[in-house]
Amino acid sequence: MRVLFVCLGNICRSPTAEGVLRHKLREAGLQGRVDVDSAGTSDWHIGKAADTRTCQAAQQRGYDLSALRGRQVTTADFQAFDLVLAMDASNLHDLQQLRPSNASAELDLFLRRYQVALDEVPDPYYRGEAGFAHVLDLIEQACDALVLELKGRL
Repeated sequence: MRVLFVCLGNICRSPTAEGVLRHKLREAGLQGRVDVDSAGTSDWHIGKAADTRTCQAAQQRGYDLSALRGRQVTTADFQAFDLVLAMDASNLHDLQQLRPSNASAELDLFLRRYQVALDEVPDPYYRGEAGFAHVLDLIEQACDALVLELKGRL
């Protein structure tokens, strides 16, 4: 299985989801059975590390995002991944526009798919430290449900 998380710049929400899911897959004994990546719909941060505040918030909960680098989603991702999960409706719309007609990947809103309290992961960029913690809370909850789904699929 291959899972791709997508947000706008690939420096806050989607790398957080990538790091959290990788961690939870290791805990569940599924590392090596599920590939995880993240990307942005924009090209603003290609090759750049995740936002410092994102990395700090993740590190406080035991997630290491230091090796992750931003990249932009491509049409090839819709064949390379089984599941493409958007962080918000705007990015979902952009992905739907980019998605080739012969794409095999399932495309959905991350939180909506796993029935978390919100449908969208809010962008923490301008929300301060509490915003990054809130994003982690939401992503951890959804990743727990995603791990259960992946166990069932494997």
